[in-house]
Amino acid sequence: MHLKRPATIHLQEGLFIPEGVDLEEVDRRWQKRCLQNPSCFDGTLLHVLGAQRNGCGGANVHVMPCSYRFFAVQDAFYNLGIRPLGVKGITRFDSKILWGKRSNAVHHYAGQWECAPSGSVEPGHAPEETIQKELLEETGLSISVPPIAVALLFDEEAKTWELIYRLHVKGCDCVSNGEYVEYSWKAKNNVPGGVTPISRLMHVYA
Repeated sequence: MHLKRPATIHLQEGLFIPEGVDLEEVDRRWQKRCLQNPSCFDGTLLHVLGAQRNGCGGANVHVMPCSYRFFAVQDAFYNLGIRPLGVKGITRFDSKILWGKRSNAVHHYAGQWECAPSGSVEPGHAPEETIQKELLEETGLSISVPPIAVALLFDEEAKTWELIYRLHVKGCDCVSNGEYVEYSWKAKNNVPGGVTPISRLMHVYA
């Protein structure tokens, strides 16, 4: 969904728990995931209840706080219907786009290239604030102008809703925090191999 203006986030009070969920099974799967990746921690995400165009060039996104573990334990055969709200950036400097190769420790798309940065929106934080924080934490870069909202996309593989921002940065020297193992600045028509499906969709808005 192309955006001409930022999406409006509508927060519903309470804590979302999937209907009919077996909490013991969730705990068992969560403990298994934590053993596989000790860096896992159970924070709070924003589960998307629905998203629609608002007729003004933007979108209305209805969300509710939800425990991260309900999302983390999902796989192709165990789907609790959790659809987190995330942010992704198309980072530009001197007409080039920043790509990051994801580490093997991440939940989705390990070892693949994506438009950097990316992250989840947490309760109490605006998406525009989140994308700037993720940019600084994951690359060490800072923006030269405010983020520009360009799209709202659904990631079919990760099962997340992603607000896409175009980011113009002050410099090009990246510093890794472990999210990415490699960075590359490339011309728009020079896409690296092994790119995540959502990044291919994002590239249209670069």
